[in-house]
Amino acid sequence: MPDGPLSGVTVVALEQAVSAPMCTRILSDFGARVIKVENPDGGDSARHIDDVVNGLAAHFVWANRGKESLALDLKSRAGMAILHRLLDRADVLVSNLAPGTTGKLGLAPADLTVRHPRLIAVEIDGYGPGGPLSHKRAYDLLVQAESGVCAVTGHPGAPAKPGPPIADTATGLYTALSIVSLLYAGERGRSVAVSLFDTMAELMGYPLTYTRHSGLEPEPIGMSSPAVAPYGAYATADGHTVVLGTTNDREWQRLARELLDRPDLADDERLRTNPGRVEHRELLDTALGEWCARHDLAYVQRRADDAGIGNARYNTPNDVLAHPHLAARDRWRRVDTPAGPIPALVPPPVISGYDPPMGAVPGLGEHTDKVLAELGLTGEEIAELRGER
Repeated sequence: MPDGPLSGVTVVALEQAVSAPMCTRILSDFGARVIKVENPDGGDSARHIDDVVNGLAAHFVWANRGKESLALDLKSRAGMAILHRLLDRADVLVSNLAPGTTGKLGLAPADLTVRHPRLIAVEIDGYGPGGPLSHKRAYDLLVQAESGVCAVTGHPGAPAKPGPPIADTATGLYTALSIVSLLYAGERGRSVAVSLFDTMAELMGYPLTYTRHSGLEPEPIGMSSPAVAPYGAYATADGHTVVLGTTNDREWQRLARELLDRPDLADDERLRTNPGRVEHRELLDTALGEWCARHDLAYVQRRADDAGIGNARYNTPNDVLAHPHLAARDRWRRVDTPAGPIPALVPPPVISGYDPPMGAVPGLGEHTDKVLAELGLTGEEIAELRGER
């Protein structure tokens, strides 16, 4: 598969921020051609969030490599006509514009699949149609708060947003999976709607199920899990933090006897099963915390590995950039950008016989002339369009 499993698939993107760009970047990683249609006046709003990547924005370079940028004014008749010529040749349209925008532009998925019967028309929005919140703008933090995610993150009385934009990225993943499923089935002329709120409600599956059937709302407990104990972060003697714990009764017995050398805890009837250990979490955290505080990180991890207990080191972003596991497995590549080459992580899937293209991050409108020429526009017509801007 030198060109990728999605080679020959053309995706048109009316996208901004993170959710749709992540969806289309994933499709690009698998070999699809992605044509990103941007407003000539500034383009994707994510281009301007910061300028830390040699003058470019970190969100944008992360979510937009391997795409072509077509600058097009969709408020003009000529711009809209060109978009429809492009959609005549495309396989997929992905959009995540502000609520109601695609309808006003005549680009609602249901309309597009009539005009372009080969097209899979996909729209990402905040809350999905038909509800009291459907009209609202939805950003990652807002949806995480609305869906209860922040209530189970952080500490009691101090809720927190998970660091990565998980509402955006998870929605992008669900959307990409929907597109690939329809392409695999040969289903054209279909519309797809995926909302950030529905995605986060799905990811809240455990706490929602727990609360519905117990009547109790799980409290946030920082770097731990409300479902199992012991399981958390503990300071070591050399100033590091180790994360370790158990997920079943057999592991608990090994942790208590082989790691902590505490047969008294292993034999304690109160701690025999996980519900009991969760009830007595504080007792177990104290025992683990005291043991870890007497030993260096390397010793703790070696002993935990020997006992078959899962463990990890708490790392900062700088630690991850220099992580030996990423280096040893050759997980970094150079990607071209308008500001010069930068390092980027290879996509997570490792497919035998296929190297992801890791294409360049496009400048605004960089591929406009190329795409318009492919659609049959002459140099004179392209110049005329530029003059209309």
